[in-house]
Amino acid sequence: MTAEIDLQRTGRIFGLFFIGTFITSIPARLLFVNGVGASWTDMQFIPGAVDETSLRVGSILEFLLIGFNVATAVVIYPLVKRQSATVGLGYVTARIMESVFIAIGLISIISVLNVNDAMSGATGGEATTLAVAGDTLVSIYEWAFQFGPGLVVPIGNGLMLGYLMYRSGLMPRRLAMLGLIGGPLLFISSVLIIFDVFENGSGPSGLLSLPEIAWETSICIYCTWKGFRPSPIAELEATTA
Repeated sequence: MTAEIDLQRTGRIFGLFFIGTFITSIPARLLFVNGVGASWTDMQFIPGAVDETSLRVGSILEFLLIGFNVATAVVIYPLVKRQSATVGLGYVTARIMESVFIAIGLISIISVLNVNDAMSGATGGEATTLAVAGDTLVSIYEWAFQFGPGLVVPIGNGLMLGYLMYRSGLMPRRLAMLGLIGGPLLFISSVLIIFDVFENGSGPSGLLSLPEIAWETSICIYCTWKGFRPSPIAELEATTA
């Protein structure tokens, strides 16, 4: 009974941390888009349109996102390593790598504030140079977004986490299938965006992202509500202890 209660508690903590990634990442992205005065599908630095408050608040949320990302992996690793230590460690590594790309984008986008301050008294060639610098910083943020949340997430949250949940039975296998399907689709979408087949946030991009979004949403709802299900790896953990 104690092992089952602990299993539910671990699952609920995992679900809450996952909710934390949602309530920080999406608002942060929106604030960054608004902060540089651009649009979701066309991120660029627009002189005179910078909202410094949006960039500062978005940066704090993005920083919190890094913590929630790592926490989701750390809290379940002691459990899922019984199913597969290699894939479990791979999931932790994927979360860390995703956070590295997020940190790169975060530093780049917050540096736009310095460019914006410098432009207040700049004219002529200096203003042009600063505008190019600002646009470069926004482009670094966008590329970091494409390689972190774009390419690492489908491997980590999609394939690896989906595999661990499917094989362990900690979540219903029909839900876990969403991760195994959504991960590759999101990966393909990100590769096509990198090769300029379509833009991030466009119709095809959103369509290919739906299974992964459904998978991660199901993690938030199911785990927070019910926690993890009793499974053989949980029994093995209790027996070993």
